[in-house]
Amino acid sequence: MESVAAWQAVALSGFLSWIGLASYINITQKLRSLLQPWAARHVVNGAPLVLRIQKYQNWFLDALFSGLSCIVSVPFYTAFLPLLFWSGHGKLARQMTLLMAFCDYLGNCIKDVVSAPRPSCPPVRRITATKDEEENAMEYGLPSSHTLNTACLSGFLLYYILSYAPNVNPAYEFAGFALVCLLVGLIGLGRLYLGMHSPIDVICGLVLGLMILLFWLNVHEYVDSFITTGQNVTYFWGALSILLLFAYPTPEFATPSFEYHTAFDGVALGIVAGVQQTYHQFHHEDVARIFTAQLPFPTFLGRMLVGLPTILTVKFCSKALAKWILPIVSNTLGMPIRSTSYIPLLNSSSTGKVDGTKQHGHLYKLFFFPSQGSFDIDTGIRFLQYAGLAWSVVDLVPSIFSYLNL
Repeated sequence: MESVAAWQAVALSGFLSWIGLASYINITQKLRSLLQPWAARHVVNGAPLVLRIQKYQNWFLDALFSGLSCIVSVPFYTAFLPLLFWSGHGKLARQMTLLMAFCDYLGNCIKDVVSAPRPSCPPVRRITATKDEEENAMEYGLPSSHTLNTACLSGFLLYYILSYAPNVNPAYEFAGFALVCLLVGLIGLGRLYLGMHSPIDVICGLVLGLMILLFWLNVHEYVDSFITTGQNVTYFWGALSILLLFAYPTPEFATPSFEYHTAFDGVALGIVAGVQQTYHQFHHEDVARIFTAQLPFPTFLGRMLVGLPTILTVKFCSKALAKWILPIVSNTLGMPIRSTSYIPLLNSSSTGKVDGTKQHGHLYKLFFFPSQGSFDIDTGIRFLQYAGLAWSVVDLVPSIFSYLNL
C-alpha cells in the first residue's frame, strides 16, 4: 500500500513540476515558432490537391463524406459508448473511452501548440453540414482529429474482436483489416473533400493515430488492471484529471479544443470512479452480454429506454449543481473567476469590468500559478457535468437496471 501511494505521489509531483517548468520557460511559444511556419507552408502547398479533389463535387459525395464525418465525431462516440457499457462489453467500453480521452487530449494539444490554419476558404470550398462541423471548423487544422480518432478506435476495436474470438478464419481477419483501412481512407479523403483539412493534416493525424494505437496496445491491460483492482484509483485519477486541465497549451487564438478536452477529461474521471466502485457488481467479465439468453435484444432496448433519459437528467442536474457550488468554493479560496457563457453575472463583457482584478486569496496563491489572472469557471462546470454524466453510465444506471431486472 505504501509503495503504491509513493509511486502515485511521485508521478503526480513529476507531472506538476513539468507543468510549472513548461509554463516558466514558455515551451508552447517556442514550439509554435518552430512548427507553425512549416505547417502553414504545407497547408498552402496542399491547397491545389484539395481543389483537384473538390472538382468532383456532387450531392452524393457531399452526403457521403458529411455522413461519415458525423459517425466518427465526438458526439457519436459520446452516444455510442454508454450503449457499449450496457451491452455487457464493459472492458471494451472503458478501454475505448479512455483511449478516446487520450486521443482527444494529445490531438488537441498538438492542434493548439502548432496553431496551424485550415485550408483558406475561398478558394477551397468548405462544407459544414452540421453544427458539430461548424465548431470543428473553428479549431486549428493539424492534425486531423477525425483521422486520428478513426485510426485509433477502429484499430483497437478490430484488435478486441480478434482477441475476443480466437481461431478466427484468416479470411475474416483480412476482411476486418481491409474494412478498417477503407474506413480510415474514406475519412481522410472526406476531410480533404469537405475542405476541412489539408493533406499534411490528414497525414499527421494518421501517423499520430497509429503511434497512439501501438502505444495503447502495449499498456491497455496494465491500465485496465489498475482501474479495476488498483489502490487509491479514484483519488489518483481525480488529481491527474485536475492537473490535465492545467497541462494544456494556450493556443494563438481561442478555439473550442480545450472545451472538448475538458469534457472528455471529466468523462474519463467519471468512468474510472464508477467502474472502480462497482466493478465486481456490474462490470466484471462474467456479466450478461447482448444477444445471449441472459441479455436478449428486447431487454437491451429496455435498458436504452431507461438509461438514456437517466444520464441526460444527471447531466442537467450535474451542471446545475456545479453552477451553484463552484462560485461558492471559488469565493472561499479567494479565486477570481469569470464565466464566458454559463453564468451571465460573471461575464466580464456584461459587467463592463475584468473579474481578474480581485485580490488573490492565500490558498489561490499557494495552489495556482501567479500568471493565472482569473479562472474561467465554465471549465469546472463542464468538467463536473461530464464527470457526473459518465459516473451515471457505469454506476447509477446499472443500479437501476439491477433494480428493474433489466
